[in-house]
Amino acid sequence: MSTVRLTTAQALVRFLAAQYTERDGERHRLIAATWGIFGHGNVAGIGQALVEHPALMPFHQGRNEQAMVHAAVGYARQSRRLSAHAVTTSIGPGATNLVTGAALATINHLPVLLLPGDTFATRPADPVLQQLQLPYAGDVSVNDCLRPVSVYFDRVGRPEALVPAALEAVRVLADPAATGAVTLALPQDVQAEAYDWPEEFFAERTWRVRRPRPDRDELDAAVRAVRSAERPLVVAGGGVRHSGAEDALRTFAERTGLPVATTQAGKGVLPYDHPCDVGGVGHTGTETAAALARAADLVIGVGTRYTDFTTASGTLFPEGARFLNLNVTGFDAHKQAALPLVADAREGLTALTGALDGHRSRDPEEWAAAKRDRERRVDTAYAVPDEDARPTQTQVLGALDTLVDASDILINAAGSLPGDLHKLWRPRSADQYHVEYGYSCMGYEIPAAIGVLLAAPGRPVWALVGDGTYLMNPTEIVTAVQERLPLRLVVLQNHGYASIGGLSEAVGAERYGTDYRYRDADGGFTGPPLPVDLGANAASLGMRVLRPRTVRDLREALGEARAATVPTCVYVETETPDTVSGPPPAPAWWDVPVAETATREAAVEAREEYDRHVTARRRHL
Repeated sequence: MSTVRLTTAQALVRFLAAQYTERDGERHRLIAATWGIFGHGNVAGIGQALVEHPALMPFHQGRNEQAMVHAAVGYARQSRRLSAHAVTTSIGPGATNLVTGAALATINHLPVLLLPGDTFATRPADPVLQQLQLPYAGDVSVNDCLRPVSVYFDRVGRPEALVPAALEAVRVLADPAATGAVTLALPQDVQAEAYDWPEEFFAERTWRVRRPRPDRDELDAAVRAVRSAERPLVVAGGGVRHSGAEDALRTFAERTGLPVATTQAGKGVLPYDHPCDVGGVGHTGTETAAALARAADLVIGVGTRYTDFTTASGTLFPEGARFLNLNVTGFDAHKQAALPLVADAREGLTALTGALDGHRSRDPEEWAAAKRDRERRVDTAYAVPDEDARPTQTQVLGALDTLVDASDILINAAGSLPGDLHKLWRPRSADQYHVEYGYSCMGYEIPAAIGVLLAAPGRPVWALVGDGTYLMNPTEIVTAVQERLPLRLVVLQNHGYASIGGLSEAVGAERYGTDYRYRDADGGFTGPPLPVDLGANAASLGMRVLRPRTVRDLREALGEARAATVPTCVYVETETPDTVSGPPPAPAWWDVPVAETATREAAVEAREEYDRHVTARRRHL
């Protein structure tokens, strides 16, 4: 057998460079680049391997380990999970900083390869720097905290162990039903150890991304369920996008006449003005979708996980409603005691459309008036009575709405923006709406936007963040500057955690600790907002910063940012909404437990309201 002598790290880089995915005849490099921050646990291993073979693996220098994973996830989502990035870190805090990003990737079924350094496999000294010692387990390292947030985990304790570990890792990354964060923990001595590798290990491999078709019996049961339903409703999730099933969903909806409500991950799979699109569903959704959900006798889930925001914590769909779930993952297909249709979303929708043979369940005229009313509510939220006033948050969205076209991509994850966007945003293309709400991770937006820019060069990419989110993770601005990526960042300064502040008020916690104000002697938060200038911070990290004061200024600044060729921040201080301009209220409940006993009146009243709602929860069995 022909062999080549390389270190373990060199072999891994060479192996990853030869892995490809293929779906529908299109071939993609599986690991398109590697992100890294180097320390003693990976600099002499993976770091040296990357410089040894620079032509094989593009490299991106990160500033924060969690942020590097977010960037990789943004890239994978924009690439429809057909291409991904790897992330390498040192041992110790570099490795543990990966946990949040790994959880986000796994929860959202998005592929990322994590390559944290690990302590010595040979244990020449015990302990070594940053080694965790447990008296009951000598083989545990801090990397073990990545196990519960990874869909595959292995520790490569010998060079030859890399062969099965690497093959299994890329198999999982390319599996549409199993993908997520994949971790290969790499002891620092093993990374640098040489081995005679078989040449065939480095041969090009193409991993076919399967499109499983539905089982005939499951398909027959699904057809019977649709034909017998009087008020079916489709709930489309992120699986539609991952599968590239937008056209199949459109055909299915048009031929059956069914309304399509969308989750946060699914919004945009039908354009907002399509007759069958009824907007977002659940706590952050539209009244149109909520009314159809409350009357539905069959809920057809396509690529959705049915989070509590989607089901309004089990209160949205009526008693006795049946569920039919089309999902590539059997675990999700069986949720809500549903009839499962385990298949790729595109293949399943195509088969279901054909098997229904022209059956038409509903007429879009049923909800046409409600759609028109929804658009009027959006227009009201976006309305600007005074162009020279400071804008509200929804007016910022309205100004952006008038500017963008189908090429723009909006990224958000946390705060009050996801709710406003789910209710109000009018997506022009299937991939314009990029809101990460599986983990709703503050600090996701800026690095994810960088990943999207790498996956979709030439398209305007906007990261929308509040001040709280910005403070969590602004460091990758430096990466955007270094990579010369024209990131468009919109920072909304409202001097605190607006979303959680509103929730705090609703549950009787009286907005305690949610404003950015001085701390007084009694432990309260009083006085004017803190003199914090996040625009100056962004400028110090290398961004060009625009500071609109009014709605009129804002429109000009957004247009200037969209045309920019360098990283540009629009820093806008927002006004609290009034009765003229603000988002519509939540059309459905969300369960946040309230103190069962309290002395403060606000909490007592909040508990009474909670008890009223919780009685409406249903288990669909």
